[in-house]
Amino acid sequence: MAKRDFYEILGVNRDANDDEIKKAYRKLAMKYHPDRNPDNPKAEEQFKEAKEAYEILSDGNKRAAYDQYGHAGVDPQAGMGGGGAGGFADAFSDIFGDIFGGRQGGGGRSNVYRGADLRYNLEISLEEAARGAETRIRIPTMEECEDCGGSGAKKGTEPKTCPTCNGHGQVRMQQGFFSIQQTCPKCHGTGRYIPTPCPSCHGAGRKKTHKTLSVKIPAGIDEGDRIRLTGEGEPGVNGGPPGDLYVQVHLKAHAVFQRDHDDLHCEMPISFTVAALGGEIEIPTLDGVAKLKIPAETQSGKVFRLRGKGIKGIRSIGHGDLLCHVAVETPVSLTDRQKELLKEFEEISQGNAQKHNPRAQSWMDKVKDFFAG
Repeated sequence: MAKRDFYEILGVNRDANDDEIKKAYRKLAMKYHPDRNPDNPKAEEQFKEAKEAYEILSDGNKRAAYDQYGHAGVDPQAGMGGGGAGGFADAFSDIFGDIFGGRQGGGGRSNVYRGADLRYNLEISLEEAARGAETRIRIPTMEECEDCGGSGAKKGTEPKTCPTCNGHGQVRMQQGFFSIQQTCPKCHGTGRYIPTPCPSCHGAGRKKTHKTLSVKIPAGIDEGDRIRLTGEGEPGVNGGPPGDLYVQVHLKAHAVFQRDHDDLHCEMPISFTVAALGGEIEIPTLDGVAKLKIPAETQSGKVFRLRGKGIKGIRSIGHGDLLCHVAVETPVSLTDRQKELLKEFEEISQGNAQKHNPRAQSWMDKVKDFFAG
């Protein structure tokens, strides 16, 4: 298929100047860029066509060859093309900065960036997590320098266009046929440099300080959950929006309870007598004290469940449970009389071990079978 005339593609006259050509290409590039036309398969071809036309007409040598010889004058295979990428490479970042969020200003290119998100680790008690609370945190932050108004330049002076990249923020390195663009080493991509930096912020335009924020802790929050404070993160660059602050919640160790999502666990020591004969004991909950009946012959490790005595999570319909793990406590610091009674009890029990100590007897039978085998 024969190529269309480059001037026709851009919609300009043959005597159009560089600014008119650049403006025409900018309009077509923004209109037909594939990222802006995901549902139009023809847009990519139109974009490539406009790009090729601009690459030729924005370069003085290539344009002269095209005007004299037509497409054959800039066809590499015909051996008549000349020059480098020229104006196309120089204006590439300007045009696509407009498409993808770059901003022109002050004679140089200033990229607008959203501030980074920040994280703050917050330790709270189990009670605060269960019932909710409000606390205040103090965090480091960067604020606009009052002395220079955020420009980074000493009062009475102003930033200047970077002479290395002419304000584009990018420089081109020509290596044979290839042209490589990289961030300008002098201005670090901002397109500007500061001859006389502000003494207060040393040219950064921002100063480190601290701010105090109020954080509302919702009832039911759990270990590892995050609270988002919109706009309280790092400030944006060149007028960009600030990031967010994420408060990461960590639960302090509790003296009585261990949390497992909405359920609570606690270890409940009981005496040998209560375990054997049964009884009623009081156990703590987050809402006060609850009574629990211990049936006779309760074994160590038995778990009792008190329904609804746990925590109502943020995304839960109801409260979790409280699980009490029984730990039968062996008596210590015995008197002579206590020792005498326990020995008597042991002698009586040994007379019918199968009845009084069924688990121990079963275990001994398994040991005998093991060695017999």
